[in-house]
Amino acid sequence: MGQKMKHLMVCHLLPILLLTLLITSSNSQSIIKTLPGYHGDLPFKLETGYVGIGENKEVELFYYFVESQRNPQDDPIIFYLSGGPGVSCLCSLAYGREGPLSFNDDGIIITLNPYSWTKKANMIFVDIPAGVGFSYAKTKEAWISSDSIMATQASRFIKKFLINHPMFMNNPLYIAGISYMGIIVPVTTLQLYEGNERGDQPSLNIQGYILCGPLTDKFMDFNSRFEYAHRMALISDDIYKSALENCDGNYLSTDTTNSVCAHSLQRYEQCTSQINLDNTLEPPCDEIDPMPYCMEYCDRVVHAWANNEAVQHALNIHKGTIGTWELHNSTMHYTQGKNDTFCYSYDIFSSFSYHKKLASKRCRALVFSGDHDMTFPYVGVEQWITALNASVEIPWAPFYVNGHVGGYETTYAEKDFSITFATVKGAGHSVPVFKPEESMDVVTRWLTSQNYASSR
Repeated sequence: MGQKMKHLMVCHLLPILLLTLLITSSNSQSIIKTLPGYHGDLPFKLETGYVGIGENKEVELFYYFVESQRNPQDDPIIFYLSGGPGVSCLCSLAYGREGPLSFNDDGIIITLNPYSWTKKANMIFVDIPAGVGFSYAKTKEAWISSDSIMATQASRFIKKFLINHPMFMNNPLYIAGISYMGIIVPVTTLQLYEGNERGDQPSLNIQGYILCGPLTDKFMDFNSRFEYAHRMALISDDIYKSALENCDGNYLSTDTTNSVCAHSLQRYEQCTSQINLDNTLEPPCDEIDPMPYCMEYCDRVVHAWANNEAVQHALNIHKGTIGTWELHNSTMHYTQGKNDTFCYSYDIFSSFSYHKKLASKRCRALVFSGDHDMTFPYVGVEQWITALNASVEIPWAPFYVNGHVGGYETTYAEKDFSITFATVKGAGHSVPVFKPEESMDVVTRWLTSQNYASSR
């Protein structure tokens, strides 16, 4: 077996021979009334299915669609992308607190999430691209993806999904995502706006986008960790001032010829190397005994359930299309400075230009971050939002949850565009995991404050 084939098998985690299996349906959908681990009928409408993408539907994207528990006929639709890339949306649906379900510690008993966004919105969670969760491809070429391919597949998925669900065609539509999806979401959102402008059919009621702890620029956001460390008293004034004076604004530099800068960055590294970047308030994650806020914990509690034959039967998973279900595909998952892999290309360095184009549309955006997130700190988010050059419409002020400060927010606006930026007090990178009630409050208040005018 050649080296490329070995790499390909790593990318999609199943033998190439399985690709020859005949898959009987595409654009399939099933209403799920009960799930293993949940006692009784589900108190909300859950649909699962696949949408075939490509000329010959060579990519099959698996989704979970949860109708709003308030007024599904009129409530917005949120198309939600999990981070990574390569993280299954099951984590968001049933662990990350955006969706309606929660697992207990042993991953068996499922309970209801009182802070689910589905209390105010219809939500579509999708495993994307092929090789993530239950999604798969039918050809070798279709397993290969990239930032730009994923963004285009997402926009095509939405159109096909709504064609198959015409009763939701007029609902306000938002594209949402967390972490690395800050690269993808603005691209997909812009594609949908531009499709409407070209007269593409169907015309969608796209209203904007929602981002949580987003990566926007692969220099700016990682570089902002240094400024954030100083603001949070993780480094001293002398370390900060030395680097400020000698590193020319580049705190990712590995230029050893600049010895003063290198020394400052070495001291910065010593001070922060044992800090949990996902939440500076918490200890680093232990792979063997992870805390509930750790990805390893989510993997442990969800893994057995998702690989249970009865569960896959209940979800109507296409038999023989995946090997072992994995929470995240490590081959795709991005880390700072990671080069392209055989199956995934990180070909969008910055999504700022897409934000800039969206600022000229009838578009509303919500961006929120945990104030203890050092993975992609609020500092970098503030920088690119400020660079949009929109005027302050609502000044920076606290918002309250149960009578206490939940965080702070401000809104910028220019003509038909507005963007609300919020920080959630005490939250880390995945805000809904650390502060589910505050997260729900930020999102639902913002959704209900919109005056919906068709963008078509």
